[in-house]
Amino acid sequence: MLGGIFDVDNRLQQIEEKENLSLDPNLWDDPKKAEQLLKELKLHKNWVAKYNAIKELVDEVEVLEEFRQAGEGTEEEVDHKYLIALEKIEDIEFRSTLNKPEDELSCTLEINAGAGGTEACDWTEMLYRMYVMYAEKAGYKVKELNRVQGDVAGIKSVELEIDGEYAYGMLQSENGVHRLVRISPFNSQGKRMTSFASVFVHPAVDDSIEIEVNPADLDWDTFRASGAGGQHVNKTESAVRLRHLPSGIVVECQEERSQHLNREKAIKMLKSRLYQKELEKQYAERDKVEAGKMKNEWGSQIRSYVLDDRRVKDHRTKFENRNTDAVMDGDIEGFLKAFLMWDGT
Repeated sequence: MLGGIFDVDNRLQQIEEKENLSLDPNLWDDPKKAEQLLKELKLHKNWVAKYNAIKELVDEVEVLEEFRQAGEGTEEEVDHKYLIALEKIEDIEFRSTLNKPEDELSCTLEINAGAGGTEACDWTEMLYRMYVMYAEKAGYKVKELNRVQGDVAGIKSVELEIDGEYAYGMLQSENGVHRLVRISPFNSQGKRMTSFASVFVHPAVDDSIEIEVNPADLDWDTFRASGAGGQHVNKTESAVRLRHLPSGIVVECQEERSQHLNREKAIKMLKSRLYQKELEKQYAERDKVEAGKMKNEWGSQIRSYVLDDRRVKDHRTKFENRNTDAVMDGDIEGFLKAFLMWDGT
């Protein structure tokens, strides 16, 4: 059944065809086309490998059951292997819900402090750490594209590039306002405080997606980068700010020391924003990611993190995790899966 659901026969045929194309000595005459071919080949191979791993587990369950019936094994051994196989099957069934073209893309993730002053800036930095730890555990590559420090502590805003297969599909549920409730270390009276931060996730376009940008529609500014980086970032205007005049979209990038490289990255970030706007038009019949965003304050949150009560709850799916330390250390996959299953229904 899984072989049919995941189109294994077709994927095997695609692998054979693309492997033959990859042997063409002129393949790298067009680097973008070559990279896209190899990316598609890797994707098909990954799905087939997952299917084969599950098939092997199911076969092992059957063999263990035969041994048990012959008096050479125990029911506990069968049950143990069965539960492992079941978990793998449920995981791959869940991943099959990531079936839209944009789901398999990398993403950029932006966090902005909301109502709550210094406490909100600290909360933004806590969310930053949570997402970085999740991404690293999931095998994604993480780059910091832009950061604005808080006046006293924490971060006012930060933008990350999360690179890896299905990064956008997995993290798209994080769009919205995240609410923190805790005994604040910044309150001298030790009072319980509430603060907010908004998260925006955009699909990162790759070379397989054509987004036309007219240079005449772009307005550029340069400025000195802030934050860590030594004397260089303080003495050169390597950071860039890009305004797309027709849409009003503004992006900033100070990741690289080179202004030229930051310009290239800013163009890519802009294309990601424009691509997301187009996706929202295409999926007009569904609840839009942007349309679901509300004011960055009380009453508009998608998820609450109540640390002194040791509870993190998603208000859309009702999924809850009582291990707040684990959640803040990046254990958020339960929330991501719950949203995808909820959104799919």
